[in-house]
Amino acid sequence: MVGLWNNPCHAVIEVENWDCKVAGLLRPAGIRHLKITDIRGSSKGVVKHLVELPADQAKRIPLGICAATPGDSHQKISTSWIESEGCRVCNTILSHGTFLVSGRWITESTVMYSFIAPSFTAYRRIVSALERGGFKVKVLQVGKFESRMEVLTEKQQRILWIALQTGYFDYPKRIDSEALSRKLGITPSTLTEIIRRGTRRLLEDFFK
Repeated sequence: MVGLWNNPCHAVIEVENWDCKVAGLLRPAGIRHLKITDIRGSSKGVVKHLVELPADQAKRIPLGICAATPGDSHQKISTSWIESEGCRVCNTILSHGTFLVSGRWITESTVMYSFIAPSFTAYRRIVSALERGGFKVKVLQVGKFESRMEVLTEKQQRILWIALQTGYFDYPKRIDSEALSRKLGITPSTLTEIIRRGTRRLLEDFFK
């Protein structure tokens, strides 16, 4: 499956999305501006949204829709997993095998989505499918993976690029080894070894 990721691209789009299920669940509680830092499908047929918002607002999340307990009152920012059946936008993006890196409300009806698609063709299919569905889509950024140096093999460059774009190196991590390797169709141990060898090569080249 990793062969599908030979030419990945990173895209950022804005979509006028009145269909957002999480927004519909939170608006009655007076929560209108939040950051969705991760969106994942699950085997239960629901879509999980990792929602980030001020801790005082997290207390307003209705009971029964939060899959994880918000942080304590001493934290300024709280993160919570919220489950829903997923809106047409999220499901369209996820159905093309992408990493949906983040989603953030810009206005009450506009959401900015950042995602990594397996190829430029997959990215174009996502945009086309959304437009056919009646959504207004504004493309803000599209960046393709390009092999740049001889220090790393092309596979190492590609895997490290995807890991960087999806937040693997962030603290805290946006995606762990298990989730990243599952998307790429390789084992966690293979992913870890590719990243370890690639990082070692970069360090050796830097300090030589």
